[in-house]
Amino acid sequence: MSSPDAIIVGGGLHGLSAALHLARAGLKPLVLEKDYPGRHASGVNAGGVRRLGRDFAEIPLSVAAMQLWHDIEALVDDDCGFTMCGQVKVAEMQSELQALSDRAAQVRALGFDNEEIIGVEELRRVVPAIAPHCLGAMICREDGAANPFRTVTAFRRKAQALGAEIRSGTAVMGLTQRAGIWNVEASGQRIEAPVLINAAGAWGARIAAMLGEAPPLEADAPMLMITEPVAPFLVPVLGAQGRKLSFKQFANGTVLIGGGHRGSADPDRNRAVTRLGGLSVSANTVVTLFPQIAGVRVVRGWAGIEGVTPYGIPFIGPSATHGNGYHSFGYSYHGFQLGPITGKIIAELIVNNATDLPIAPFRIDRFCSSDGGAAG
Repeated sequence: MSSPDAIIVGGGLHGLSAALHLARAGLKPLVLEKDYPGRHASGVNAGGVRRLGRDFAEIPLSVAAMQLWHDIEALVDDDCGFTMCGQVKVAEMQSELQALSDRAAQVRALGFDNEEIIGVEELRRVVPAIAPHCLGAMICREDGAANPFRTVTAFRRKAQALGAEIRSGTAVMGLTQRAGIWNVEASGQRIEAPVLINAAGAWGARIAAMLGEAPPLEADAPMLMITEPVAPFLVPVLGAQGRKLSFKQFANGTVLIGGGHRGSADPDRNRAVTRLGGLSVSANTVVTLFPQIAGVRVVRGWAGIEGVTPYGIPFIGPSATHGNGYHSFGYSYHGFQLGPITGKIIAELIVNNATDLPIAPFRIDRFCSSDGGAAG
């Protein structure tokens, strides 16, 4: 590749999506990934494709992303294993069902109708095996799930087919901007481009610091585990209002369990370690909701490394300190579904200097007050 039009730091789904959409617009992006695409969060998550339960600020982005997911093969020449199986959040107590109902009303007041409250009868039709004490649920019928690593691979391949370059094993060690050109030092290479995109995930704050920005970000380790195959009992992805839980059953009978309990993340050493106590809590929660799978063996567990922001929403948009610098990181365990649209947003900002979607809540400097102190 000759000199790129844009350098993207980070080869997870959000960086690859930005590369894909920039390439679709006729630009030549270069992705620098210190490991390999999808290594830490994008390729090892639960694959939830949901609008259900989104932060209110994220709902417009999530709705736009779902439109892309429903025709994902047209975007990346692969269906990414996406299935529109629905997403359900179960209520086990009346107070939980009321909280879900209040939430659904707030979402409707914002002009969206994707979150629906269902009672016991409909819940048992959708999830026949659910424990008898469950009272109802919230459901997004057109939500679903996809295969994370397959999705990352599809975005990478399509971006490359359109002219993007991906360099794995290339860690960014420093960057400066002179006369409107970014100079990036990465694994002994010096690369120049007029545009820089920080999509470095759990390492995003370190890249932002090179731009003189200090967004709050913590590295965390979301954990998952998978069971031996069991007889089919679940179609939608299922969570619970009063518990940290998300799980689904694959066509081969195995059950993927996650949702809330964290391992130990060590971004300096590039490692994430599972914590058996948290995995045990998740497993026991599943048994509470589906007693018939008590005794099923867990065959594997793992953890990724994710960047988590205060209040759990990401940084998306222009740098506050440098022109032609952009951020897309800090997705706080739930960025997978947003991946197709965030790359489009970043590309629109670069090509058109604007996007139709509301991104002000995600600005990089939202935690800074006018006097330089931290804002709540």
